[in-house]
Amino acid sequence: MKKILLTACIVWNSFSLFAQNTSYWQQKADYKMDVFMDTERFQYKGKQELIYTNNSADTLKKVYYHLYNNAFQPGSEMDSRAQNIKDSDARMVTKTKIDGTEVKQSRIKSLKPNEIGYLNISNFKQDGVAAKTKTTGTILEVFLAKPILPHSTTTFTLNFDGQLPVQIRRSGRNNSEGVALSMAQWYPKIAEFDFEGWHPDPYIAREFHGVWGNFDVKITIDKNYVLGATGYLQNPNEIGHGYQETGVEVKHPKKTKNLSWHFVAPMVHDFTWAADKEYLHDVVKGPNDVDLHFLYKNNPKIIENWKNVQPLMVKVMDLYNKHIGNYPYKQYSFIQGGDGGMEYAMCTLILGNGTLEGIFGTATHELGHSWFQHVLASNESKHAWMDEGFTTYVQNLVTNEMAAKKVQNPFKQNYVLYTDLVNSGKEQPQTTHSDRYDENRPYSISSYIKGSIFLSQLGYLIGQDKLAETIKRFYQDFKFKHPIPNDIKRTAERVSGAELDWYLTDWTQTTNTIDYGITAVTENDKNTVVNLERIGRMPMPIDLQVEYVDGTVESFYIPLRMMYFEKENPNPDVKRTVLSDWAWANPKYEFNIGKPKSTIKKITIDPSGLMADVKMTNNVFEMK
Repeated sequence: MKKILLTACIVWNSFSLFAQNTSYWQQKADYKMDVFMDTERFQYKGKQELIYTNNSADTLKKVYYHLYNNAFQPGSEMDSRAQNIKDSDARMVTKTKIDGTEVKQSRIKSLKPNEIGYLNISNFKQDGVAAKTKTTGTILEVFLAKPILPHSTTTFTLNFDGQLPVQIRRSGRNNSEGVALSMAQWYPKIAEFDFEGWHPDPYIAREFHGVWGNFDVKITIDKNYVLGATGYLQNPNEIGHGYQETGVEVKHPKKTKNLSWHFVAPMVHDFTWAADKEYLHDVVKGPNDVDLHFLYKNNPKIIENWKNVQPLMVKVMDLYNKHIGNYPYKQYSFIQGGDGGMEYAMCTLILGNGTLEGIFGTATHELGHSWFQHVLASNESKHAWMDEGFTTYVQNLVTNEMAAKKVQNPFKQNYVLYTDLVNSGKEQPQTTHSDRYDENRPYSISSYIKGSIFLSQLGYLIGQDKLAETIKRFYQDFKFKHPIPNDIKRTAERVSGAELDWYLTDWTQTTNTIDYGITAVTENDKNTVVNLERIGRMPMPIDLQVEYVDGTVESFYIPLRMMYFEKENPNPDVKRTVLSDWAWANPKYEFNIGKPKSTIKKITIDPSGLMADVKMTNNVFEMK
């Protein structure tokens, strides 16, 4: 255990040195919490000490905390949203027919007093002096006893008592798979303050944003429960349940009713745990000596699947390390306990009763968030596409790499889904706050799918090698720094030398679409003349392939003038001709092929399928 503590210190020191060598600033929040869980009433009480460091140039006169559990009460914003959004999440509503008409009702609305969630705060003090607080829904507003000056530290202490709701969304008790306690977003969590100011977003069921720091958490609970959690367990030989060192006797007295689990987590922005009496617990070694924990119900129908997924996740972590950068912690836990799958610091809560393929897919996606949300940590609420989309991209990439039968374009279905969204007329810009999309499905496609295409299409723009280098450099340069959209754009520019502001603007800040077409193929003095047209608002460079009657293939590349860039030939075995650039202001373009039209069999715009052209029917010309 001393080795784990030493590792945590080394990890934290390396993060501190990294932060000191840059002009970038961020706040720091170090938590100590001591919690008692009443497993019969699903209620808990705790004390919290938070050492808060203001690294900004602002003097702070108040702070905000998230009280996420308060969302699970009739009349909450989450309740209202579930009732009023057109395509309600099926997990959050019930549907009945009254006089032949389908009526939906929020599950939160029907919760009884002993089923709701709540988190109450008392005895709030700043450096020992009482501070005034005000609770509004899921946000606690604190009027400080004294301002926090720039580059100074203060200590907040408080007491809290909470009730875990019947599981409806992410956190809760006794979920559909019988897991007793899914303790996600369960404690008073200080809101993020960054260069944009405070982010006291109410909890309406979407995404999160948090402050990095160290967590020291003690959880006292019935000794028969097995826990999986963020962080490193400090007292495994007192706990047992598969955590103790091999051959070492568990030290807790047999008459003990409760056990106190002690976890330490360095440099994370969240702390999550789950508990159940029937958890089985396996530990396997992952890459770089990382311990991968698997906690799942003792259900004979699922044990084989959970055993079989373990070596697969070792391989997935190894591939993520290679494609992005090394996972920086020494532990990760896959815990059966979600209402689908959700990423948390050093762990995930996922459903576990499905097929091996289903568990593998969910676990692969959620593990990917460890890099893009829990190390890079963009603001999910404002830029969900950076986290969900980039995670979807690496998930597709790695899943295809592991597949017995690989496909040339593992992102093909993403383009189909994106085009469906465009054609639906319901697309909103990716600058839309994740809580404020008109419907759930457009949000999901915009963040997961269009966000993934941002990267796969970036590979079309600058080349696959440059894309791979961009992802690695982005991770290295911005880990533990809350990157914003401009940061991924600037990284790609540094790596490639291309100018990409137009790409970030059109793709993420508008609903402009890409649509190019071949309008005419004619012959002039034994030369083939090809006429192209930009129909959509969004410009792109053009890869164009010509297949000849004799079976040979040739490619043509039209650079986009505003990129000031020429991509390397993506297929060196195919002869490529670089044509003059295409300026955005001109919607039409013409070029010559030095062969008669009769020699041509087919002309295709973007044979790779990596350009998100929303109308493919005009991308191909075939000789009749």
